[in-house]
Amino acid sequence: MRRLLLSTPAAFALAAVAAPAAAATLQVGPGQTYAKPCDAIAAAKAGDVIEVDAAGNYDGDTCAWSTDDLTIRGVNGRAKIDLTGVTPAQQKGIFTIEGTASATIENFELSGAAISASAGNNGAGIRHQGLNLTVRNCYIHDNQDGILGAPATAHTGTVLVESSEFSHNGAGDGYSHNMYIGDYASFTLRFSYSHHGNVGHLFKSRALVTSVLYNRITDETGGTASYEVDIPNGGTAYVIGNVIEQSPTTQNPNILAFGEEGTPAGYDTHLYVVNNTFLDDKKSGTFVDDATTTPAVIENNVFYEPGTITNQTGAMLTTNFDGTMGADPMFTNVAAYDVTLAAGSPCIDKGTAPGTGSGQPLSPVFEYVHPLSEVARMVVGSAIDIGAYEYGIADDAGVIGPDAEPPDGSSGSSGGGSGSSGSSSGAGGSGSGSGAGADNDGGGGGGANGASPGSAGGCGCILASPSSDLAAGFAASAAMLAALLVRRRRRD
Repeated sequence: MRRLLLSTPAAFALAAVAAPAAAATLQVGPGQTYAKPCDAIAAAKAGDVIEVDAAGNYDGDTCAWSTDDLTIRGVNGRAKIDLTGVTPAQQKGIFTIEGTASATIENFELSGAAISASAGNNGAGIRHQGLNLTVRNCYIHDNQDGILGAPATAHTGTVLVESSEFSHNGAGDGYSHNMYIGDYASFTLRFSYSHHGNVGHLFKSRALVTSVLYNRITDETGGTASYEVDIPNGGTAYVIGNVIEQSPTTQNPNILAFGEEGTPAGYDTHLYVVNNTFLDDKKSGTFVDDATTTPAVIENNVFYEPGTITNQTGAMLTTNFDGTMGADPMFTNVAAYDVTLAAGSPCIDKGTAPGTGSGQPLSPVFEYVHPLSEVARMVVGSAIDIGAYEYGIADDAGVIGPDAEPPDGSSGSSGGGSGSSGSSSGAGGSGSGSGAGADNDGGGGGGANGASPGSAGGCGCILASPSSDLAAGFAASAAMLAALLVRRRRRD
């Protein structure tokens, strides 16, 4: 048989077609190729990684891009950008992602994004208008919006936020929030800390599927947030394993709101509230406000301090601890938001197995560990405990082992770094926010990418299918959970 021998130029040409160019790593910082993150972003190609040395000064650096699949990562600590006094790129955000681009942003501190009221009053730490977004180990504070996002095409794309802190975001008008996520296919928030909102919400999602898993969402002393968790268009929502607290100075007495702005076509109306610990320091209002007629599943939660557990007469209430009339759940140190259970707590071994919801397991498989971390959870004793914590699992400031998969099956969970709990202070603001919530979604677009009808700041969101967080994470066996307790990875 004759063999076809290619000339050297022809062989090289075929090889170039067959093998795509490898992603490059661009270095930013003192003595590096690029002085500022946006210099490297402008030079990057799809799939590149940009490493930003935290030793550099990047204040005032802001840019927009549509290059797909960039990873912008702080190294040697969190890289910091303070935009105070500088207009964000396109009057949108410190980092603005456009077109159909996906992006990953890790280990950054972003603050100071603001635009005028006439331009929208919604300058964001991160403005996402592409396809997918991952935010990991970031501290985003004192912006008009922490994250403001809407996909280029409604009901597409996913957003994952993990091991990140949000504080003092909001313009004080009730239309801007610590996080405002639009109509993506799915949104997952996990292992994160959102607190001290400036009149807006600590968390808001219009996604088709919203997963709020193992977070501390606490407005705390001086906070003026409206809702702590707002899922205004319904969808399929999983609120599992969180510590959620309403401050005495809240702008709205309801803590978790679901479907209060109406359910658009294509949205589900199933809400699952399982193994959370709720604290109502305002001592009034409603813990779970569900405006839909689909019975909410409310199981194994602690409701502490006066308030109404739910407004929904048909809600499925199962083995919750009702502390609204003074019963004591026996927390370790509630004044410090340490709501782990003390010995003898009436919540120990009093829960029930949550089963599944909309095809996904509902049993918690992690616990939030402050700051910005997690530890595996398993049943210790004869039955699962009520609330966000299982008595008998030691606190652990580490994260899951390097060989373990996080709940959504993605690699590199958490990625560490301590959350800057001592956040810079922010003014409370005096925005309105009565019974229906301080968010009418009438804010301006802050740029060319317009808002969906009835949404604020170009941010409207929908999800198409349940997040794989639940399918992968909640299917873990007890043996794997035990192994995770032992095998931990040091935070970056």
